[in-house]
Amino acid sequence: MSEVFEGYERQYCEVSASLFRKCTTASALDGEKKKQKLSEIQSGVEEAESLIRKMDLEARSLQPSVKAGLLAKLREYKSDLNNLKSELKRISAPNARQATREELLESGLADTLAASTDQRGRLMMTTERLNQSNDKIKESRRTILETEELGVSILQDLHQQRQSLLHAHTTLHGVDDNVGKSKKILAAMSKRMDRNKWIIGGIIAALCGAGMEAAPARAARAAEDDVSGMGMEVGAARAA
Repeated sequence: MSEVFEGYERQYCEVSASLFRKCTTASALDGEKKKQKLSEIQSGVEEAESLIRKMDLEARSLQPSVKAGLLAKLREYKSDLNNLKSELKRISAPNARQATREELLESGLADTLAASTDQRGRLMMTTERLNQSNDKIKESRRTILETEELGVSILQDLHQQRQSLLHAHTTLHGVDDNVGKSKKILAAMSKRMDRNKWIIGGIIAALCGAGMEAAPARAARAAEDDVSGMGMEVGAARAA
């Protein structure tokens, strides 16, 4: 149902119920007070007619499936307004009290008034249901808004988590690059150490080989020195 139509309908029900109460009050008044009350009722009737015209325009602008039900309801409101106008005309006539008695006796207006009362009751019940429906709609809208806010908050959290994961992935990628470079450096150092070991081993072997070749020459020189020394001692002994 259209929210605009519901708003007009609620206003009409309130105005109609108020007008019937004023009609009941006006029928018991006389003089200026009655004229003043009738003037108020007439203004209310004009307001009710305006609301019915607005409901009619709104109902005819809707889809056929919705329009049919609203127009049927609108016919009841128009009938209710006609009864209200009849009641206003009755209490506005001279000798209204006497005329009222005669009409009740002759034309069975009592049944009409009873029907109007029943219609007022239905209108009040309809108004109450509309108010309850509006409350439920407001509650549903509030729930939807809260759900939307929660959804937005969750999306923001997910976006932040995604950014954190992307940053972590970038950092890990950088660490992988650094680890790869470190492995290459260590491999190069290991090769260099192995090469240095072979070089040092070669140097040591060369030095050892050179030392072994130099030992016989030093022994020969030492033997020669010993022989020379013994010769000098023998010469000295002969001289003595």
